[in-house]
Amino acid sequence: MSNLTELKPAAKRFVADWSSIRTHKVPAWYDDCKLGIFIHWGAYSVPAYANPVCELGEVPIDEGWFSNNPYAEWYLNSLRIGHGSGYDYHVKTYGKDFPYENFANMWQAENWNPAAWVDLFKKSGARYIVPVTKHHDGLCLWNSQYTEYNTVNLGPKRDIIMELSEAVHAADLKFGVYYSGILDWRYTTTAIHDEHDIQYPPNITNAYADYAFNQAMELVDLYKPSVFWNDINWPKKGMQDLPTFFSHYYNTVPEGVVNDRWGGTWQDYGTREYKYGSAMTLDQKWEMCRGLGLSFGYNHIETDAHFIQPNKLISLLLLSVSHNGNLLINVGPKADGTIQKEQEERLLYLGEWLKQNGEAIYGTRPWERQMEKLAGDVTVYFTKKPASDGQNQTVYVILDGLKEGNSSILVPGLGEVAMHMHTISAVKAFFTSEGPDLEIRINDVGHHSPALVFAFNDNSK
Repeated sequence: MSNLTELKPAAKRFVADWSSIRTHKVPAWYDDCKLGIFIHWGAYSVPAYANPVCELGEVPIDEGWFSNNPYAEWYLNSLRIGHGSGYDYHVKTYGKDFPYENFANMWQAENWNPAAWVDLFKKSGARYIVPVTKHHDGLCLWNSQYTEYNTVNLGPKRDIIMELSEAVHAADLKFGVYYSGILDWRYTTTAIHDEHDIQYPPNITNAYADYAFNQAMELVDLYKPSVFWNDINWPKKGMQDLPTFFSHYYNTVPEGVVNDRWGGTWQDYGTREYKYGSAMTLDQKWEMCRGLGLSFGYNHIETDAHFIQPNKLISLLLLSVSHNGNLLINVGPKADGTIQKEQEERLLYLGEWLKQNGEAIYGTRPWERQMEKLAGDVTVYFTKKPASDGQNQTVYVILDGLKEGNSSILVPGLGEVAMHMHTISAVKAFFTSEGPDLEIRINDVGHHSPALVFAFNDNSK
């Protein structure tokens, strides 16, 4: 009998069947990384205009929203509606008969340096990067074999996704892709006026469903993305193709993840966009996505007042992570490839905070308590990090909204851990029990101080 070498267990193989697809588990890397960068960059970055009226979810999503919506990447739809601020801006600036497709060649990306982008994103503390590969306008940012309407043939004359993916991998970050599945305005001529139009666009042909399927498979094969972020939904006539796509994706990228915008068929995680979408849940992984401003694509009329304030960006990360979510924060570069100063400043501010306090974010899980409002408009967030021995865990107590000067904060129900508390942030603090509560006294809180992090070792778990 011949000697047999020890055989390793075969890697799990998925088949094109829902029962197989639904055995896929969210990989640890995605649960651990907490922060990603979304990138919306395209022909719409040339006009770079939208009406910065409000956040998605604050008003009904009807024709009033679509004719004045704050998303600059929806510029073409504003033209098709034929009225509203975006349409008026286009007529005044470019002329009524100026076609949107002209912007594709006007987009030159002449100052784009993908390595500089990735350096900034890494300094922000992000662990994964998800650029738009094709938005609703149909322009593809890679050398797709299925269309000549792409950035290798037009405008920048560069394979943007290939160059960016190489820079991301060189920086040891995860690379994902965004793809607009159900919407492609190259296949339609009518405007979207309401939510019904989004879910039932007139591009209902088998030909378009095949086009979307082939491009999705192409993106998987070319870039092996760690995240496949489909937008809105999938073509109705292509729903039967999804088990084939998911099985191919998971077999190609075993630790890949998909979001929840596939017509309710399958998801690794849910999504929330500004104030719209799934509620925060501890039962399943989810992700908050939004722009640093009110738009995803660059909007040249947005001012500092329209951008999320730096400390509120940290608060949004805390809210998401403490409730089992990630934060995918969006950057909208200018047409030339540079990033707006207001966006860059916020990313660097977040990165500096994470450099000091990141242990309360990365690799953590929700604790038994997530968030509570305290006296003085202070909010306390909690996260936990299991110890490697499986017995002990570190619980992080994060105070947000502290006033300048000296503070005394009572955290209910934690009096017994006062002697086990220690400080993570660069502040001087004292811990005592006040009956059943924990008192944290902090000296010299700075002006506009970001959230401060403290921790204790919990031996009970």
